[in-house]
Amino acid sequence: MTPLEVAAAVCVLLGAAFALAAGVGMFRFHGTLSRMHPATKPQVLGLQLVLLAMWLRHPTWTVAGTLLLTGVFQVITATVAAYMVGRAAHRNASSAGGDGDDGTAIPGEDAGR
Repeated sequence: MTPLEVAAAVCVLLGAAFALAAGVGMFRFHGTLSRMHPATKPQVLGLQLVLLAMWLRHPTWTVAGTLLLTGVFQVITATVAAYMVGRAAHRNASSAGGDGDDGTAIPGEDAGR
């Protein structure tokens, strides 16, 4: 294996680990505002690492341009989507009387958490 292939394999494994961490965080955290962090930050970093691995596997300018556009659009859309979801959850929780329930509780979980 060449050094580029080893680096690509490491990036894919790290990207998959970040995606797994995002999935676990989405399951473990309670409420929309808490779930926004694992839904955006580790997921975006994981995707960036996978895109880097794809470029390391095929280091051409055509591939680099496509992957760069994909990465930039992912960062922009994840940021805007997280902002809009957070804003809607905050407004919904504020209008519900401030009881802390934003409507995203998993059925059967303890209400005291």
